[in-house]
Amino acid sequence: MIFLLIAIIIIAALAGTPIFAVIAAAAMLGFYSGETPLTVIAVEMYRLVDTPLLLALPMFTLAGYLLGESRTSERLVRLARAGLGWMPGGLPVVAFLTCAFLTAFTGASGVTIVALGAMLYPALKMAGYPDRFSLGLVTSSGALGLLLPPSLPLILYAVIAQQLPSGAGVTIQDVFTAGLLPCLVMIIALSLFGLRVTKQHNIPLQKFTWGELRAAAAEAKWELPLPVFVFAGIYGGFFAVSEAAAVTALYVLITQVLIYREIRPAALPRIMREAMMMVGSVLLIVGVAMSFTNWLIDAEVPTRLFDLVREHIQSKYVFLLALTVFLLLLGMMLDIFSALVIMVPLILPMAVGYGVHPVHLGIIFLATMEIGYCLPPVGMNLVIGSFRFRKPLMTLAYAALPFTAVLLLAALIITYVPWLSLVFIQ
Repeated sequence: MIFLLIAIIIIAALAGTPIFAVIAAAAMLGFYSGETPLTVIAVEMYRLVDTPLLLALPMFTLAGYLLGESRTSERLVRLARAGLGWMPGGLPVVAFLTCAFLTAFTGASGVTIVALGAMLYPALKMAGYPDRFSLGLVTSSGALGLLLPPSLPLILYAVIAQQLPSGAGVTIQDVFTAGLLPCLVMIIALSLFGLRVTKQHNIPLQKFTWGELRAAAAEAKWELPLPVFVFAGIYGGFFAVSEAAAVTALYVLITQVLIYREIRPAALPRIMREAMMMVGSVLLIVGVAMSFTNWLIDAEVPTRLFDLVREHIQSKYVFLLALTVFLLLLGMMLDIFSALVIMVPLILPMAVGYGVHPVHLGIIFLATMEIGYCLPPVGMNLVIGSFRFRKPLMTLAYAALPFTAVLLLAALIITYVPWLSLVFIQ
């Protein structure tokens, strides 16, 4: 009977059954086989209500959706280009920075590709960059902001880790801080690659003028304080994470609706509905995943899995290399939210057993998963980019390959140099 149910669950997952239903079925199967009343699943899902950090999810998501609906991306590109466009490789740097900023607030690389692709792709081609380079840049840089606050995957990792004994000390502030230097490493690595291509093709530099910089800064003056709410508010002790999220959402709402007037009040119900549907889907997955995690712990699955892996891999560094390969494959097949709720309860205890700090693991997880987004067969960035630019998926995969290689090198540096993630939290 049990094996029949397992087969049904696997077939259902392969047939496209919603991930929350697959996880819930797995949890029910586990508790049923252990003769535990299934009411424990409802109790675990209700425990989600007592997680204060989850209050930040809907507020930051709403702020991101509002920014995505407005002309914020255009103002950020203009400002970054006015300030950095004069540098060798300045336009690629502009693309990397603006993509990272927008993804950090929207929490979705697909939104960044759609919102910024229409501006950056033509701008890069007009500047003289090859078509392949331009396509690869806008496709691969969409996920850069996953490591920057207030990225939703960062928040979700902290929430999941806190449910596990091995990750009980993980705080959202620590995860936010840990992602800063690793994200900078990735941006610098990509910028150096962009500089190399700029010199190869003799791309002319944009002339710097103070007038354009002042005009661009004045146009984007209402977006510039946004990072202050997250960084100064949280780390200065003025706001809790949930309070910073609420203040950010209110500020974005006021600036985009009442000051810029780029979002009509009549459009707010639709935007809020779309944002909360996104949040609801994540919370539903997290809810059933918490019960599944509880069963994993009760059944000592992470411990047994660690013992099994330990038989074949003794070195921490070999384990990290194997983890990198596994996460790349995972990123090719799953979205970041599903991967977090399914795999973190299994991977975190193993990583801690090898001496990996739980905060460092979170950065490794996200940094490597975002690379998988650019790999076929179903890398999310490739699928969205193919739709956005009306190009074959494999054309985009080929264009993104050099960027993927650079990001992989940066991810390996982040993986094997934990100081980058932990320097500000130890």
